[in-house]
Amino acid sequence: MLPDAPDRPDAYFLCATPRTGSSLLLGLLDSTGVAGRPQAYFRAPDEPLWADRWGIPRDEQGDFSYREYVSAALAAGRTGNGVFGAKLMRGTLDELLGKLGAAHPDFAGDSPSLLNRAFGRTGFLYLRREDVLAQAVSWLRAEQTNTWFIGGNGEIGGPGSGERTPAYDPERIGQLLRLIDEQNASWEAWFASHGVQPHLVCYEEIDADATGVTRRLLGSLGLELPPGRAIVLRHRRQADELNDQWAARYRAERRQAD
Repeated sequence: MLPDAPDRPDAYFLCATPRTGSSLLLGLLDSTGVAGRPQAYFRAPDEPLWADRWGIPRDEQGDFSYREYVSAALAAGRTGNGVFGAKLMRGTLDELLGKLGAAHPDFAGDSPSLLNRAFGRTGFLYLRREDVLAQAVSWLRAEQTNTWFIGGNGEIGGPGSGERTPAYDPERIGQLLRLIDEQNASWEAWFASHGVQPHLVCYEEIDADATGVTRRLLGSLGLELPPGRAIVLRHRRQADELNDQWAARYRAERRQAD
């Protein structure tokens, strides 16, 4: 357990939508050595892979106890000071709450209390991207190549072969722009309905000053960077001139259509 620190959470979730730099930020926080070892532990398709990595026993049907899964995630995702970190996309939150509610029925229906029961005092970081068109273009390329990050520190999933040549698709970009708006609105509605005040950070801030933003987030969690500890970039930037060309082309086409 953590020392007595009323304003410091035992755990925190990085709440995001795809292509906001969430993997980048997880790596930065991980590198501090005091902000947990945050990963996307609760993404449903990856949970069986994490369970196998952690050696969680399975029953005859191949299922595992979710209580044991959360316990193993906490062990893997905590740093020595007891802080746990993880990433949640909006749909992942609903899946996690459903599974936790089945494991802790007395707290089902009260999302903050349920998370506090499972993880201890829980804080929230909310990551957005101001340039949503750049986000949608990045999302399209990641979908097409199945490459969601380059670099990292033991993540499950993400790096693809990159062998498929990405192709400009304005219809899909438009769909992704609407989906980003919907997911951001859904996050904000969830925060408001449960009285949660997350610490907001934007991708553009990280891009401009990764070290400064990481220090600021540590402060928001009641943490300090240990003396002599360096904040390290563990993921490589994926955007290139093609992203800029697609974004410019999409804007030009929308202007012509208006």
